[in-house]
Amino acid sequence: MFTQQELEKYAQVMFWGMRKARKHPFAPGDIVLIRSDLSCIPLAHELFRMFLQQQYHPVLRLIPPEEIEKTFFTMAHDSHLDFQLPGDRELYSSLNGMISLLGPQSLTHLRDIDPSRIGRFAVAKKYLRDILERRESQGSFGWSLCLYPTDELAAKAGLTLEEYKNQIVQAVYLDKDDPVFIWEDIFEQSKRIKEWLDSMDVEYFHVLSKNTDLKVYPGEKRRWVGLSGHNIPSFELFLSPDYRKTQGVFFSDQPSYRSGNLVRGVRLEFKDGRLQEISAEEGEEFLKKQVRMDEGASMVGEFSLTDKRFSRISSFMAHTLFDENFGGDNGNCHIALGASYADTFAEDSSQLTPELKEEMGFNDSALHWDLVSTEPKEVHAYLKSGEVLTIYRDGQFTITDV
Repeated sequence: MFTQQELEKYAQVMFWGMRKARKHPFAPGDIVLIRSDLSCIPLAHELFRMFLQQQYHPVLRLIPPEEIEKTFFTMAHDSHLDFQLPGDRELYSSLNGMISLLGPQSLTHLRDIDPSRIGRFAVAKKYLRDILERRESQGSFGWSLCLYPTDELAAKAGLTLEEYKNQIVQAVYLDKDDPVFIWEDIFEQSKRIKEWLDSMDVEYFHVLSKNTDLKVYPGEKRRWVGLSGHNIPSFELFLSPDYRKTQGVFFSDQPSYRSGNLVRGVRLEFKDGRLQEISAEEGEEFLKKQVRMDEGASMVGEFSLTDKRFSRISSFMAHTLFDENFGGDNGNCHIALGASYADTFAEDSSQLTPELKEEMGFNDSALHWDLVSTEPKEVHAYLKSGEVLTIYRDGQFTITDV
């Protein structure tokens, strides 16, 4: 598995990501939560040590092992699914930072669980995400997450454990002397691309590939975000469009694991923002139940592009964190069904009230599911002036001075 040097570098990159994701600097006395799967304890230990050195107050919470999670969803009554644990609201209202370490030992343990039960549980816990979103918009909270190799992930990706681990090392630049320096450089390059995209007065984006013909309308007062430190690795640049206007067909050729279910070959057809037709080569029934989770689950909350010049991810990894940042030969484009991101609001996101979000077409849902297309594609920006620009081709943005 990881060497001690790689663990230390990984912890340094995660520390960089969490700090980068927060508007205001961290300070001694801040409360930082480490959410960790059992398999990730070596990395959690490094982060715990680092936070103590910084005089933060680290809080460690272990993510329930898969067999316990399955027992919960198998036996839980509705009251259990709806239960709000005393103290969670107080803790989340006081958090200044959070790092989630993901190393699942099973991806299919919830396969036989009714998806509506999982959805009900997600809706009941949405209040915690809302708290953190508000704190983040105020500049008092920053978060990041990463992946740790396990036998299950490697097997589902069709790789050996060593191959899987090496893909993480490559993607996070742990094979370099100073990975934090490289991440800072990529951060600055992506900043120039976002400024270029934000300078365009776009009516809609048109995505064209073999199986996709999709028009995405950014809406008013939007900005491109990404490479913020939230996800490690993260190479995608994205915005949350006006969910009411999405038109056309999107096809996801990359498989996706969600709540124990494998879904592949997803075809989504939109009209006036809403899903009209849904199909999948595998996992179609599960997909249809997910998009009925709540009203916003059947509409688009994110539109994203990844530049292959930055991403060293070249394999399917059976985990959205890596798969939504796939580089390969063609980069990737993905959309997310469900919740939008408040930080794509071009003005002060703390002023984005629920009423204003609805008025401006920011989607709201307990679901956020990224579906990825790795097909060769072009993306054209249709400007309000009538001009048409090709912004993405051959797996990369067409801007050259980065």
